[in-house]
Amino acid sequence: MGFKLKVEGPSTIELGTTIITGVKFRTDIPHDSNARSTDMGSTVTITGKILTAVDGDPFDNTRQLGLWALVPAEKSDCYRKVSIEVIAASQVVRKYTYPNAFVVDYREDYGDVEGVGSFTEERQDGAGCGRRRIQRIIKGFPQTV
Repeated sequence: MGFKLKVEGPSTIELGTTIITGVKFRTDIPHDSNARSTDMGSTVTITGKILTAVDGDPFDNTRQLGLWALVPAEKSDCYRKVSIEVIAASQVVRKYTYPNAFVVDYREDYGDVEGVGSFTEERQDGAGCGRRRIQRIIKGFPQTV
């Protein structure tokens, strides 16, 4: 099983099956309600490998993810359209689209054993990128195919 990631914004970031090693999807609903609520959201955590650019290619898409994580909450660039495809046997099994995703957490880890680093990025979808980011985020539910 593999994953493809596409982030659309001021620049397009595309990561393929050789880079993405895992994806976790979570739906967040309020736990203080006995009925169905419209106040729900979704969080996706993406992990992958940081590979060195080869053949003189100066562009590293994993670096672009790290730069997106540094965009301040006050700028509209913090919201981007994210599409994630789950692929099995060369077929798209699921496709998730987050129209207003933003980065909540980004980490890079390096070691001296494998020769490549790894990254973990957690993103959410919603309109609360500013002051509500630290407390509770009102998020939109992803569109699934």
